[in-house]
Amino acid sequence: MILHVVPLVEWSARPDRPYRPPSLAAEGFVHCSADETSALAVADARYRDVPGPLVVLCVEESALAAEVRWEGSGDVLFPHVYGPVERTAVTAVLDVRRDAEGRALGLAPRA
Repeated sequence: MILHVVPLVEWSARPDRPYRPPSLAAEGFVHCSADETSALAVADARYRDVPGPLVVLCVEESALAAEVRWEGSGDVLFPHVYGPVERTAVTAVLDVRRDAEGRALGLAPRA
């Protein structure tokens, strides 16, 4: 299972199509994380000032048609999906709990 942090509005924008975040066009891959700790660090670093709900997609790596490469950033490996994410590969969507300053505190099942 790999995780992807995304504003809810982006994930919900085109529910009838595979998910294609802006990074896929700009960088050629979808940024993902290997675990909850890494996903929360990404949410905190990249999305702290983004208004509205953030979610984490739980993606079954083996259900993706696109190649997944584990690539380093410093001494940490991150999974990168080199293509769109099929919605059928998303097994769960979790809410990112944040404090008043937008810091990521944890994950919770969507209500």
